[in-house]
Amino acid sequence: MNKTIHAIEGLSVWVGRAFGWCILILTLSVTYEVFVRYVLNSPTVWAFDMMVQMYGALFLMAGPYALAQDGHVRADVIYRLFPVRVQASLDFLLYLLFFFPGMLALFWYGAEIASDSWRYKEVSWNSPARIQVYFFKTLIPVAGALLIIQGIAELMRCWIAIRTGVWTKRVQDVHETEDMLMQEGVSQKPAQDAGAVAQKNS
Repeated sequence: MNKTIHAIEGLSVWVGRAFGWCILILTLSVTYEVFVRYVLNSPTVWAFDMMVQMYGALFLMAGPYALAQDGHVRADVIYRLFPVRVQASLDFLLYLLFFFPGMLALFWYGAEIASDSWRYKEVSWNSPARIQVYFFKTLIPVAGALLIIQGIAELMRCWIAIRTGVWTKRVQDVHETEDMLMQEGVSQKPAQDAGAVAQKNS
């Protein structure tokens, strides 16, 4: 079961990393548009639509990645005080009651939206460029499907935690500096406490 969980997480992490390049494309696009608009006085007709689509793609496809890395916002003021088995039981129940119905709706209705968009060869009406948007709308059901798959991995992780009382380790990726400093502080504290006890005993 752990291999299945890590395989699914690996897929989510890979997709997240791949779409992370949208940030670079966005940055370059904004820089280019600002330069040609305010320096050359020759704004583009495509930059705005392209930036909206890049941001939307990043937002959609980062969802499974964030779930795999436990990066979504969680109100854990009380939750973190519970034993692991209670936490896992709550997560398991909430995934079944709220997460999966929401993600199934995202996939189902997203597929309808994408299908209609492809049928009409939908284009954007926000600019004269009339950029095609049916490629972008295809990502809606894709994101829903990836979130459902990652959600299955989360259910499996909860089930293991309910049985063993220990959370399965996640596939590690980059972390924010704050998280790294907090982890270093936690790992150094036992050593400092042991040193203080040894000094007191001597």
